Amino acid sequence: MSDVRNPWPALWALVIGFFMILIDTTIVSVANPSIQKGLETDTSTVIWVTSAYLLAYAVPLLVTGRLGDRFGPKRVYQTGLVIFTLASLACGLADVLPGSGIVNLIAARVVQGLGASLMTPQTMAVITRTFPAARRGAAMALWGAVAGIATLVGPLLGGVLVDGPGWEWIFIVNVPIGVIAFVAAQVLVPHLETHAHSFDWLGVALSAVGMFLLVFGIQEGQGHDWDTWVWLCIAAGVAVIVLFVVSQRRDVAEPLLPLGLFRDRNFSLSNIAISSVGFAVTSMFIPLVYFFQAVRGLTPTESALMTVPTAVATLVLAPIAGRLTDRLHPRLTATPGLLLTATALVLYALLLSPDIAIGWLLVPGFVFGMGAAFTWGPISSTATRNLPVRAAGAGAGVYNTTRQVGSVLGSAMIAALMVNRITAQLGAAAAGGGAQVSESATGLQLPAALQEPFTTAMSQSLMLPAAALIVGVVAVALFERPGHLAAPEGAAPAGGPGEEVRAVAQ
Repeated sequence: MSDVRNPWPALWALVIGFFMILIDTTIVSVANPSIQKGLETDTSTVIWVTSAYLLAYAVPLLVTGRLGDRFGPKRVYQTGLVIFTLASLACGLADVLPGSGIVNLIAARVVQGLGASLMTPQTMAVITRTFPAARRGAAMALWGAVAGIATLVGPLLGGVLVDGPGWEWIFIVNVPIGVIAFVAAQVLVPHLETHAHSFDWLGVALSAVGMFLLVFGIQEGQGHDWDTWVWLCIAAGVAVIVLFVVSQRRDVAEPLLPLGLFRDRNFSLSNIAISSVGFAVTSMFIPLVYFFQAVRGLTPTESALMTVPTAVATLVLAPIAGRLTDRLHPRLTATPGLLLTATALVLYALLLSPDIAIGWLLVPGFVFGMGAAFTWGPISSTATRNLPVRAAGAGAGVYNTTRQVGSVLGSAMIAALMVNRITAQLGAAAAGGGAQVSESATGLQLPAALQEPFTTAMSQSLMLPAAALIVGVVAVALFERPGHLAAPEGAAPAGGPGEEVRAVAQ
């Protein structure tokens, strides 16, 4: 444990950059129709703007956590922040740079994702290394609340910027924020002790290749009629990922994926739960935004305002969830939280209709926000409760990787499902954005005859993230009571599974 008397200022400084990179996970969702129109591309391709970012974000996380341990969280965080900020500027200029605008944008998003992957594990590592275990829950509640709020506020900010100066500004706005975040980190974040680490570069290569093949096959499958090569691509991705896991059992000094951490039951279950949350939060906004803009004719700002009840409910309830995190068994908060979020998505699916009063569609958003407030913090706190200091970077990397892997798969699978459902409901011509779909100032506005089948397609698509959240419900319902709740007041947390993890990790 680092001797930092008041770790809160450092955490708040890191939260600025963390908030920014998480906003960029969902801010694009509300801009997708405008980007699709402005860069003259199709639905499957424009969703790669999100998937490319998430994929580049997720794959390096297993090693970037170690980089923080090796070179110091502050230094690695600031390096990632510079890369992220410059890539954001390139995203905003994608249409004026030489070459194809959509290719430029996707390429810049890849670089942006690499910067984000350097930054994210450092926030959790600083919490683990500067906060005592008994006080870590409040810090993790803040971290979790920021994660939840950012993914919900992103569409709102995106709508305002798209309707105002244009979609390019959802990226350009990161530049001044990045400068502020860099200065705050320089002033407030301490230099922490570093630890020597070796790096499993074979593991890095296998995980990157496996994830790319899997995501590419899933997302592009529908567009290529699920040809044989698509299934071979997916099968190859799964095989390479299995090979990666097997390789981590080799007798190496420090495997990229420290399997010993998973001997802690709560750590394993938390990773399953957060991957389901990442899957759902990333995938749910895409069909909703297309419904709001293509069927109801809302502007990007108006469609983003539909997320306000979600953000408000999360903001109001997150402090309460934070106070309960260190006092209650995590299943008592996380289980109802995830059930509420899943219920909200089912409500959306049932209520979506071309003619429904728009006010009714605010109700599921409020329910989702209630659930989100009691989801992020408890799961995050439970995952890191038993992490030893030496394994802080590795544990944070694993946890954030599973969350982002869930997001990547959510983005890819919702894209495939949406195209499948649109094709089934509207026919291949409308799904391809042909002459039947008219353009308007508000984005892709569908004619009245196509609105009902398109709405059905979006409703059916929303059942996928709802199903993913049910997996998370099962995981958190199996949480064990954390050691600090069983220990007498004022006593050090009990050893329990964490001691076994500590021995394995070290």
